[in-house]
Amino acid sequence: MMGHILLLLASLLPVQQANLAVMTWNVCTGTNSGCRLYRATAVELAGHVGGQALAHRSEVIFLQEFCTGATGALELWLEQRTGRPWTIGSWGLTNQDGTPYACHPDLLGRPRGAQSIAVAVAGDAAVEVHPLPAPPWYVKRAAICADLPARKVRACGTHLSAGTAYDDRQPGAPYRTEQLRRLLEISAKPGYRSVVGGDLNVSPPDSGYGSAAGRRAVAPFYRAYQECDQRGGRRTGGWTRQGKKLDYLFAPKGSVRRCHVAREITLSDHKPAHIEVTL
Repeated sequence: MMGHILLLLASLLPVQQANLAVMTWNVCTGTNSGCRLYRATAVELAGHVGGQALAHRSEVIFLQEFCTGATGALELWLEQRTGRPWTIGSWGLTNQDGTPYACHPDLLGRPRGAQSIAVAVAGDAAVEVHPLPAPPWYVKRAAICADLPARKVRACGTHLSAGTAYDDRQPGAPYRTEQLRRLLEISAKPGYRSVVGGDLNVSPPDSGYGSAAGRRAVAPFYRAYQECDQRGGRRTGGWTRQGKKLDYLFAPKGSVRRCHVAREITLSDHKPAHIEVTL
């Protein structure tokens, strides 16, 4: 009888909701000599990325301008520091002729593979790469998604075209517009809650800076999700690179518990962004 009473009481208690912490960071290690992680070794990269992620208890990590050659080192670093398995997927950018868009060698002259986007997940996950529309005259683009079946979460990260003279140079940001439209489709999965992020290379809709086409292109994400650093009803947020917001983390509306942009970090030209969501 007592057991039945305890079971009844347990069923009346509020359900404890689980939280998930996610980080996105363009680490600027591959080809930009103006960044402090330029030509960093795989071990150094793993330490800086892993240290920043674990300082905020991140269980999902989106990376841009990473290097495929550092993937294994990051996985090992995370597993050794946390005592649990991690799943890491990466995708190396390619040039218009299909050759790898190579990271410059590390300071010891060792190759580091191709400049990449990556997703790291604590525990088991199924990783998929989805090509995105991209200008035929510059590097190819993709989104990388990880499904966490135990938590029914789909996490998708990307690095979109920049809209500069060498990338998506046509008026109206046509490629970034198509990339964002496709990313919105990719990120949704029936029965799963989605977290989407990365360096989107557009300004927030209500920010008042950046191209108007880019601001319009990202607006559908604000209708579907809540952005990490969104300022109330205004679709904007604090800067992540040189006074402008280019890096985003979108989560289900009403789920965002905490958002932090680590502006004290000076290793890259982008700042790491962190979100904690209630699942």
